[in-house]
Amino acid sequence: MTLKNYFTIFFSILLMGITSFGFSQEQVISKNARISVLTCGSGAELYSAFGHSAFRVWDPVNKTDYVYNYGIFDFNAPNFYLNFVQGRPLFKVSKQEFSRFLFEYQYEKRWVKEQVLDLEPSQKIKLYNYLENNIKPENSDYIYDYLYNNCATKIIDVIKLSLGDAVDFKKEYLKEKYTFRELMGQKIATNTWGSFGINLALGSPIDKQATTLQHTFLPDYVFQQIQHSSINGKPLVLQEKTILKEHQKVMSINFLGAPLFWFVLLLACVLFITYFDYKNEMWSKWLDAFLMFITGIAGLVLVYLWIATNHTAAAYNFNLLWAFPFNLILFYLLITKNKLPQQLYKYCILLLVLLAIIPMVQLFGVQKFHPAFIPIILSLAVRYIFIWHKTKN
Repeated sequence: MTLKNYFTIFFSILLMGITSFGFSQEQVISKNARISVLTCGSGAELYSAFGHSAFRVWDPVNKTDYVYNYGIFDFNAPNFYLNFVQGRPLFKVSKQEFSRFLFEYQYEKRWVKEQVLDLEPSQKIKLYNYLENNIKPENSDYIYDYLYNNCATKIIDVIKLSLGDAVDFKKEYLKEKYTFRELMGQKIATNTWGSFGINLALGSPIDKQATTLQHTFLPDYVFQQIQHSSINGKPLVLQEKTILKEHQKVMSINFLGAPLFWFVLLLACVLFITYFDYKNEMWSKWLDAFLMFITGIAGLVLVYLWIATNHTAAAYNFNLLWAFPFNLILFYLLITKNKLPQQLYKYCILLLVLLAIIPMVQLFGVQKFHPAFIPIILSLAVRYIFIWHKTKN
């Protein structure tokens, strides 16, 4: 055999090896594979209170069972906390074994339901290829938005983008539509600090009624939307089943640790101290300084969220009517001046007018306020009237 023949055989083997390696890296989905949507119940922590959604691809021929999860974030990612505060946190889609995915929900005793999609082989390939392309490092990251671009809304987006007009998402199946604030209230108990914080930080944009598809920022409504959708004129769902059953949760309400208790207690203290001050012609400036500092700082945070971040839901926040940032000026005067300017009573009148606007904002549905805000607003009103009385006279 000549040297030329040796080289020919060598390069032929090398070429076949490279080709076979390339094919071995490309995973092909079989016609028996099943693609489904997973919907998971709420967790105990605030970040998991809304539930979760993901895709599952089970292929009995290739013996693979993977979950494509759009809810992954990395605390150690560069500038993660800064990006989160500014409203542009990076989340990513990941691929993990179904057994590992399910273990977390078993451990946390959260229910998991599955909707197997009724797809043609060609449609399975399209959806599978889209998911596989999405998990590539250059494609996996996306800018998270808790209302419009999260793990749940991604389910609908991926189905739309991969299968196109073949899928018809029914738009008018809900008997009643809710605002974004009401939808959040379905998942988080009212008298909790989580609910208090959300209602403080988010403004009037979340008081508009959500469209049918916008309801799908919650996984429960993704489940309902998939139920009421069709593909090529037939139901999109082939089969529904419960993988993990729902556990009966015992609701333990710790009223002494709830915001409403503490702010009612604050109101009681304010009423007592104000009566004592008025009766004895005194002025507990430390109390007013405390209230002005807290409401002023809260106001600055709300202004920052509205103006300096991408948190669209934090815009036009009428909590600024009571969490007034200019109260920090009054705080400064209270701790540095023995005698306050007499014209300060005019500022107190302005503050009282702002508080008087709040019931109208609530009544006309512009923005709904958390019940725990009521004792705070009343406490401020009592002290504003007292400061007005002291400076006017």
